[in-house]
Parts: sequence; C-alpha cells; structure tokens
Amino acid sequence: MATETKTGLDQVTKDIIKSTVPVLREHGTDITKRFYERLFETHPELKNVFNQTNQRKGDQPKALANTVYAAALHIDQLEEILPVVKQIAEKHRSLNIKAEHYPIVGENLLLAMKEVLGDAATDEILQAWERAYGVIADVFISVEKEMYEEVENKPGGWVDFRDFEVVRKEKESDVITSFYLRPADGGEVASYQPGQYITVKAEMENEPYNQLRQYSLSWAPGNDMYRISVKREDPMGEFPAGKVSTYLHEKVEEGSILPISAPAGDFVLDQLDERPLVLISGGVGLTPMMSMLETVIDKQPEREVIYIHASRNERVHAMKARVQEITEEHANVTAYTVYDEPADPIACDKTGHLDRAWLEEVLPTNQAAFYFCGPKGFMRACYQYLKQLNVADNDIHYEVFGPSEDITAS
Repeated sequence: MATETKTGLDQVTKDIIKSTVPVLREHGTDITKRFYERLFETHPELKNVFNQTNQRKGDQPKALANTVYAAALHIDQLEEILPVVKQIAEKHRSLNIKAEHYPIVGENLLLAMKEVLGDAATDEILQAWERAYGVIADVFISVEKEMYEEVENKPGGWVDFRDFEVVRKEKESDVITSFYLRPADGGEVASYQPGQYITVKAEMENEPYNQLRQYSLSWAPGNDMYRISVKREDPMGEFPAGKVSTYLHEKVEEGSILPISAPAGDFVLDQLDERPLVLISGGVGLTPMMSMLETVIDKQPEREVIYIHASRNERVHAMKARVQEITEEHANVTAYTVYDEPADPIACDKTGHLDRAWLEEVLPTNQAAFYFCGPKGFMRACYQYLKQLNVADNDIHYEVFGPSEDITAS
C-alpha cells in the first residue's frame, strides 16, 4: 500500500495536540468509555457492529484510548503509527466500517472529551482535536478504501457479508467445535494467508442486535471452503456465557447459513523465511497456528518446525491427533504439549505452565521466527520469555484475542 500520512496540520495545532498527551494518558479510558456510551445512545444501530462483550469488559474503550493517545504522541509523524492503523483498518474492513461512520465517531469523541475534561477542554483544544481527527480519519479511510478494493477485485472476493452454508460440524474437544463453510451461492472462495480470520454475523432470535465475531481460519488456504474452530465461552465470574459461541455450538447445524466477511488480518506467516519456525499456542489460540502448520508442511516441507501447545488438560485440547499425525509423517516437525491439570501426567510433555527454563531446554535456537497466540496472560508470559531468551523484536509475531492490548510491559 502506498498510503501517505502527511498531516496537513499547522504547527500551532500540532503543539496543542501534543500538550494534551499527559491528559490523555491519565483520562483517556474515561473519555473513550463515555464516547461509547454516547455513541450507542445516539446511534444504537451501531451495536450491530461493536462487540458488546468487549464493551462490558472494558477492552474496547481501553483499545481506543491507546490509539488516540498514540495519535496525539505521534501527531508530527503519523507514519509512526501506520502499522497500528493498518492492523485496525483490517478489523474495520472485516466489520464493514465505512467512510460515513467516521464523522459520527468524531462528533461523539469530541463531546466525550468535553464532558470528561470539563473546563480543561477549552475551545482551542477541541478545535485542534477536530482538525487532527479529520486528518487521522482520512488516513484510516484511505487505507481502508485500498483494502476494500483489493478484496473485491481478487478471485472469489467480496465486500460486505456473503452467505455461507455450514456443510460440516465437527466436535474437536469438550469446548471446541469446527465449522466447515462453503459459499451458499456456489461460487469460489477468496484465498487467504495462514493466520487470517473471518467475521461471522450471528443473526439470533430474540436478540435486538446482530452480533459480529472474528474467528481465525484453522486450516491451510487452498480448499474450496473455510474452516473455523470455535471455543464455547462458558460463564466465568461476573461475565455470562458468550452469546455467539453458545449460539454456534447449540443452534447452528449442518445446513445452517452464516453471513461472513472476506478473510482479513495482518498476523500472517512469512513464507519467504526459511529459518526454523516456532509456533506457540494457548487454548483456542491454536486456530491460526494450525493454519500456519498445515501451510508450512505443504509449501516449505524442509523447514524445521517446533509446535508447542498449552491447555488446561487433554479433554479441552483440540486437534491433538492431527498434530501427532503431522509429526509422524514429517520428520522436520516436532510437537510438545503442556497441560496445567492433566488427567494423565504422561499425556503431556510438561505439567503446569510454560516457563523460560523449559522453553530454553526444548528450543534449538533463538534465531528463528516465533509466532504465538492465546489468552492475554499467556501472551504476556510468552513475550517476556522470548525477550529473556534474546529473541529479536522483528522475529516475535503475535495476535491478541479481542481488541489489541499492550502485552509487552514487564
């Protein structure tokens, strides 16, 4: 993509924006929380777009606050945040966010700033942020326009949602079920890169709004259908059962129709890299890892692969038999299993949690490409262990479930 990030802002405006950085650091999440409240009060139809579970948990306001803060911090050089822009734009494209949504967001964001900051949000500050928001929105709109055009013009590609039929439903473990999806119109499917995801639109009875959820594609590209493998999110503490995962597990059957968006995402396997590949997953984080593993044994059959999977026990471990089959057929692949509470201690290679000492023991080198995915606590631990093992920053690749969150803090 050749998107430019020239700000077009005068120096006075930039200076005012930069002066708000300390305020955003302190009050950013309060502002974005109030923003979402305002947004859904004035435009309840947008509840069809935003994940309401992430709203309840506070993940989405925090993610937006981090983005606004980064934009203010780098207002002189917005190209510094272009990687983050592209990551968010991938999600926006998969959710079918359009240019006409940006003025609505801008208006409510400025009003939320005014409400939360009170007299500290002077007219001068609000006017500066209005100009800055316009520039930042233009960057997003431009990047997303290119993404929409690219996906629409590729073979089998489409924009918005397209109906797919569930042609097979397969239980993978006590909590994970796979769904095989084929276009209901009989057409071809768009190709994708291993690690990408699709967005499912769940149209559930007795629910006032549709629900959108993103699920990684869990097998290699090149098939005439897609596969997603979904964990049933059971009630946990103050949080109820996941509406969409429960709906998929209990209501969706073979023959059901699911509208989905075209594959998206920037967490993808670099197939030009021939160095050893280390895949690390926790729980249902195995879904993009399986796509990468299936791809590399087909496209790079000589590449050394280490696959480490961690889960609570063998009953919730999905696709273990498939990984074992791959290791038996491909001498270049080695797999390890870590169980927190195994029913049978000999069913895994390590009992308890991943730790740095064990990783150092089983990893042949730190000069490799590392990809990991799983719950946020698991991801933070993986990142810290790899840094302690002196793995280079550009060799560490990860994807966070839900809104992006900084997992790099020690």
